[in-house]
Parts: sequence; C-alpha cells; structure tokens
Amino acid sequence: MRGRWLGAAVVALSLTGVACGSGGDRTGPGASGGRSTTTVAPTTTSVPAGTSTTTATTADPLARPAWLGTRVLPTNPDGSVSARRTPPELDPRTLRTLDHLPPPADGGFHARVVAVPAAVAARSSWEPACPVALADLRYVTVSFWGFDAKAHTGEMLVHRDAADGFVRVFHRLFDARYPIEEMRVTSRADLDAPPTGDGNNTSAFACRPTRGKSSWSQHAYGLAVDVNPFQNPYTNGARVLPELASAYLDRAEPRPGMIRPGDQVTGAFGSIGWHWGGLWHDPTDYMHFSANNR
Repeated sequence: MRGRWLGAAVVALSLTGVACGSGGDRTGPGASGGRSTTTVAPTTTSVPAGTSTTTATTADPLARPAWLGTRVLPTNPDGSVSARRTPPELDPRTLRTLDHLPPPADGGFHARVVAVPAAVAARSSWEPACPVALADLRYVTVSFWGFDAKAHTGEMLVHRDAADGFVRVFHRLFDARYPIEEMRVTSRADLDAPPTGDGNNTSAFACRPTRGKSSWSQHAYGLAVDVNPFQNPYTNGARVLPELASAYLDRAEPRPGMIRPGDQVTGAFGSIGWHWGGLWHDPTDYMHFSANNR
C-alpha cells in the first residue's frame, strides 16, 4: 500500500492505553533517553483536522524531519484518533539513529545485564502500583545496527527471567545487521504524551494496561517487546498504530526494518520460545513479541 491511502481509519484508544509498548507509540524524539535522569516531554503543536501531515520529500533518506514527534494529531469528537497518510519522508522510513548512550567504541556487539539503577527507574514508567516489583526487572544494554549502518547502544527494562534470552536475541540480530532506529527505556511521559503517530522506539517494559482493556499488558511485566513499531504497526480493523504508519500495512514488499514470517527476527525470538503478534488476527501486531503469546 506504499504511497496509497487506506481511507478513514479510526483509532479508538486512550492516551494511557497506548499501543503495544512504546510502540504504537506516544513517543517523541524529544523524550529522555539514556543520558539524563529527567524526562522532558517534547514540544508539540496541534495539527488542525483535515490538514495534511506530509511535507516535501528530503533528498537524504537518513535525515530526521524537523517536525518528527511535534505534530499532535487531532482528536475526533468521540475521543478517537484517526490514522493518516504516511508522509513521504517516512515511506520508506530509514532515519538516522540519535545516540542516547555511547555507541560501542569497537563497533562490535556488547551487552550488560544489571539490577535497575535508581536513576534509570526514576526516568522509566515503573511505579509501586505496577504488577512487577522493581527487583524483578533488569536493566539491559545491547549493541544494535541503525539504518545509518552504524553500531549503537540501546537500553531496555525486561523481566529478570527474560534478560539473558534478550541478550541472545539481540546478539543474533546484530550479527544479521538487522536495522533498528531507536532503543531506549519508556518513560511515563512517553505513555502520557499526546499522539503524534510517528514514534519508533524498540522497547520492552511499559507499565500500562492492555489496549482497550483493564488488565495489565505483558509489557507491564517486562515480558513483551515491540520492535521497530513504525515499520511493523498494529492493526485491528480500521485501527492503525502508529497512526502515520499506514503505508507499512502493505507487507508484500520487503523494506528495511520490517519483520516477516521466517526471517531473522522471528527466528531469533522463536529460539527463546517467544511468540510473534504478526501471526495474530484481529488484531495483528507486527511489532510485538511476547513470552506467553499475548
């Protein structure tokens, strides 16, 4: 569906029940990464209803549009948010990675698993009301390849039972040079931010309910991960998350960062017994992997 419009897709969701993980993601590039213990919400400007979110196509496919993460999508009278045409700058999406942590000096794969530092917990979405104790989470850093063909360092919070498996998975993805745009800890500000429909953070732990339900998401236990949400959107009927990722509902044409049946990503997660939401129906969640297939 690249370059074609889906129609009037409507996304009925609350801002606190955001897409899978940070992934349908109310995450803007201005949110805090690994360098600070304070999360700063991105500056936003509202987009009037009916206004196109597209701009002239840039000559540099790696260039990050200046508007990324700043254009708040209008809310419909019923509180829903409609999916929109994918801007040409994001079709295909192959943006340069912004480093939140120092990249590996030797360009190789490195990983670290430690108890969650207090400073990291403070900028995460964890709070005492979450269904998992902070002591049961681990702070994991791994190397990954960006769309810029450079090695970077990413960070996640995951359940302690999943931490070693995550290192093995992302080591395999690094060796396969699978590109990831961003990988950082999801903050409470990310979950509460107004929808811009253009987030692309690969993330695991996010203390929130399952979309459209009152029960906790598997992300709230650190037992699910969303990988490249923009290239691998969530869809359920007319719903599309992230809302600007409509061009990526066409899975017939492989593009960088997409996850496909039998590829290196599904194989890597399958090797630790995790399941892919891309095989689900109503919804189909291409970004999502989980330990219990939920």
